[in-house]
Amino acid sequence: MTSDPFKTLRPLVTRAGTVGHYHSLPAFADTGSAIARLPVSLRIVLESLLRHCDGRRITTHHVRELAAWHPNAPRSSEIPFTVARVVLQDFTGVPLLCDLAAMRDAAVARGAAAELIEPLVPVDLVVDHSVMVDYYRRPDALALNMQREFERNRERYEFLKWGMQAFERFRVVPPGIGIVHQVNLEYLCPGLQHRDGLLFPDTLVGTDSHTTMINALGVVGWGVGGIEAEAAMLGQPVYLLTPDVVGVELSGTLAEGVTATDLVLSVTERLRAEKVVGQFVEFFGDGAASLSVTDRATIANMAPEYGATMGFFPVDARTVEYLRQTGRSAEQVETFEAYWRAQQLFGMPPAGSIDYSRVIVIDLDAIVPSLAGPKRPQDRIPLPQMRERFTAALGHAPAAPGTALRDGDIVIAAITSCTNTSNPGVMLAAGLLAQKAVARGLRVAPRIKTSLAPGSRVVTEYLQRAGLLEALDALGFGLTAYGCTTCIGNAGELAPEIAAAITQNQLSVAAVLSGNRNFEARIHPLVKANFLASPPLVVAFALAGRVDIDLTHEPLGLDAAGQPVYLRELWPHSAEIEAVRHWASDPDTYRRLYADFSADQPLWNAIDGRGGATYAWRESSYIARPPFFDEFAAQPAPRPPIRGARALLLLGDSVTTDHISPAGSFRAESPAGQYLQARGVAAADFNSYGSRRGNHEVMLRGTFANVRLRNRMLPPAADGSPVEGGYTLLDGVQTSVYEAAMAYRARGVPTLVFAGEEYGTGSSRDWAAKGTQLLGVRAVIARSFERIHRSNLVGMGVLPLQFAAGDSIESLGLDGSETFDLDLPAELRPQQSLRLVIQRGGRRYELMLRSRLDTPVELAYFRHGGILPYVLRQLLAAPAAKEART
Repeated sequence: MTSDPFKTLRPLVTRAGTVGHYHSLPAFADTGSAIARLPVSLRIVLESLLRHCDGRRITTHHVRELAAWHPNAPRSSEIPFTVARVVLQDFTGVPLLCDLAAMRDAAVARGAAAELIEPLVPVDLVVDHSVMVDYYRRPDALALNMQREFERNRERYEFLKWGMQAFERFRVVPPGIGIVHQVNLEYLCPGLQHRDGLLFPDTLVGTDSHTTMINALGVVGWGVGGIEAEAAMLGQPVYLLTPDVVGVELSGTLAEGVTATDLVLSVTERLRAEKVVGQFVEFFGDGAASLSVTDRATIANMAPEYGATMGFFPVDARTVEYLRQTGRSAEQVETFEAYWRAQQLFGMPPAGSIDYSRVIVIDLDAIVPSLAGPKRPQDRIPLPQMRERFTAALGHAPAAPGTALRDGDIVIAAITSCTNTSNPGVMLAAGLLAQKAVARGLRVAPRIKTSLAPGSRVVTEYLQRAGLLEALDALGFGLTAYGCTTCIGNAGELAPEIAAAITQNQLSVAAVLSGNRNFEARIHPLVKANFLASPPLVVAFALAGRVDIDLTHEPLGLDAAGQPVYLRELWPHSAEIEAVRHWASDPDTYRRLYADFSADQPLWNAIDGRGGATYAWRESSYIARPPFFDEFAAQPAPRPPIRGARALLLLGDSVTTDHISPAGSFRAESPAGQYLQARGVAAADFNSYGSRRGNHEVMLRGTFANVRLRNRMLPPAADGSPVEGGYTLLDGVQTSVYEAAMAYRARGVPTLVFAGEEYGTGSSRDWAAKGTQLLGVRAVIARSFERIHRSNLVGMGVLPLQFAAGDSIESLGLDGSETFDLDLPAELRPQQSLRLVIQRGGRRYELMLRSRLDTPVELAYFRHGGILPYVLRQLLAAPAAKEART
């Protein structure tokens, strides 16, 4: 059944009898390991090590080392964590499938069977990123948006259907069902895995940062790049440096009128300030126990925004009740509870019961209604301060309207994103507020692009049963899609007259959305100020029509009698929300809506997928064979030193993966636009970068092409303002980053990227690393890295290097005229110091950089040129592959 070197295998007995066997942590503790005070999340990882301890990839040393975890020990050891499953969304999943198809081609070319490349764990891909808000404020908006989605993405969906038949453990949840993280929470997560008579915790990685939402159910999992997910799919452990675990004690209770969104914005602000990047965060205490699972999910979802690897909540009675309410079977729920009780891990830990690396206390009583913005989710704004904070960010008071628009006017208001649409409390609150607003005769200005894009069909069902969907629709928040939409840049185009007014008058207009990200140019290229808010506050600000307002004192508008209407008059009381909450807790609704993904899906059912174990590549602007195996050899070549390198970009702090990776729409004059037009694709058919992630030629041209990117080597514009966009200098002349990179590659000149703090924050976009590699960048040198992007760079064979304390672009006076040399020792060590030689104007400088190849397996990935060639070489060297060749 399984290796059992510590003799921990035990039967699990429920009222129905013995239902299987499991590896008992209490039995392991009886062998002399004191694990009772280990963080719960680490004990779940420890169970995985026990279960997979085979003496080869996972040894008894790994098990004992984690069992002896000390809260404040130096972190140099790595954990080989084998996950139970993988989840994907389509933007990241399609290029992952391209890579797998290319790996099959490479395997076949070397005499192996195509089926050698096959997921060893279940993989679920949810199509949720492709739909755009083209139509809104009309009853047929959902149907029209889906029709347009299929017109744009047919080639991608045909490719996904090929993948469904080619790989045994690859399942696709089609468009129109929901958002991956909400579908994962409501349906995909089994609570407990049961395979071949063995019971074990559900664990996973996903190709989206917000995979952490599942931490609300006591599931250990987080977001990784597609390249790391591929390795996990193919049976490789996910290697991570043994983490610090930060305990966050939640005390008190939320005050009347305060939402889970207000709480998570406060948690994000606090934990960003506490610098929990790359650490496990584990919530505990009476306040955590008081939160519903969906409130916990709101907090767990935004772990990437506060920088943590996870935002974990242990299993307790509320977890069990959520599984029951969302349609899991009685047997599943009973076995789930019995398992966690048997492991002595059931219940929210009280204060003082666990040893954490440090403890942060957050008082729920102190949380107040808030928003976050205008461009970072950690920049929380208490509701009364909105006017003054917006004015401060603007730099001047908004002028009186000389046109139809003014600074501070709202042009997009969207109830979207799994962060909040998974939470019935805030969704019902939005409906109740809308109902009261409609009764008072309030309306949303027609200039505002309003939309409702829930994370699952369950949401619209309970809103309709509660009698609230009609009121939301009356205010413009009619159903437009089941998908991520506005939160990921799929807001669609603004009305032409609105776009023209913004451009001609250089206005700083605003968007309000119930999402988790508001980075520059993410929501819409013309909207500079973007604010995250709870769904009811999105409705309230849409009614007000502007963000430079104090809704605690100023009216939202005038009612039918001309009397002012204040937010406090419309805000629903908790008793009103509770009176309709039962509509969101009907197990039969969840079972019915998740029973058959093909039901009522004529557009998806009409898609024909190709057959065959390998993919028949064709000329396509959406799907192309990736070049990562074009020069594949049985053994990796030595990595050459970096000589005579040039800086491709000099970047500042908080450069996000949205700045790096191609995302959102793009223009005809951009390198990607020119490439597509040269192949007969009209600008109207460009779609988004995200939808074209399966074509490396498009993505390569869009890397570092964000319209808000600021390259410090560029001189200011004629008016003294900094130049924004995907530009750099080549031989002293401004050109696109793509054109400069290709020129350097043609000359055989390696390039480097320099940056400040928090390089690579944001979504786990693997193309931020893939595009960097294909541009010819050998190394990225930054003051600090976000966890996922650093890992992705390593996974693509790009060397991440970190400045020593005190060193920076500014302190070194870098301007882009320099050349750089970097020696790479034949035997690199984790986090080794490496010497960078800088030459400028006849002078020579040296400084030491810290390699951010953090673990031995990352050294191996780098030596092989990335994860994918490393894994393929392992598979080809396996006995089964050798037998196939002979």
